[in-house]
Amino acid sequence: MKKYRVNEIFYSLQGEGFYTGTAAVFLRFSGCNRACSFCDTDFHAFREMTAAEIADAVSAFPGRHLVATGGEPLLQLDCELLRELKLRGFYIQVETNGSMPVPTGVDWVTCSPKEAPWAVDRIDELKVVYQGQDVEEIARLLPSPRLFLQPCSGLNTAETVGYILEHPHWRLSLQTHKLIDIQ
Repeated sequence: MKKYRVNEIFYSLQGEGFYTGTAAVFLRFSGCNRACSFCDTDFHAFREMTAAEIADAVSAFPGRHLVATGGEPLLQLDCELLRELKLRGFYIQVETNGSMPVPTGVDWVTCSPKEAPWAVDRIDELKVVYQGQDVEEIARLLPSPRLFLQPCSGLNTAETVGYILEHPHWRLSLQTHKLIDIQ
């Protein structure tokens, strides 16, 4: 029986991007194929769970919006787990670094690209952690109907706001969960 490496499961509000403020169950996987200096996931901490165990655990919460995150959730999120989640009525949002194709059954794709190459084949929102890089080139290579810039750990908020004011096709995404001190 297949086991998934789960870092944590918790219920909170989505703090970033298009769905900010939405009650959501977070399924954080352990493991990633990138090494971002600002990552907030401890990849050494995980428990192995089956698809049914995960689906049972996330179903204990009243919300039916699920955010699969990590690390890189698409290293593990597959048709078997998606089927179990869909059977329990979940709307599934994935937060990916864009390095892998998205399996069928995912309802919303938030792509937060870190480095090329990218293989994501569908993006509902592009959320770039802004560090002064050429975000217009990223948006050209990873087209999306919704463009968000997010300050890097809140350290360059003024610079990010300034960029958006000069390029109003971008929107600001703050880590509101950190601002209001929730998980």
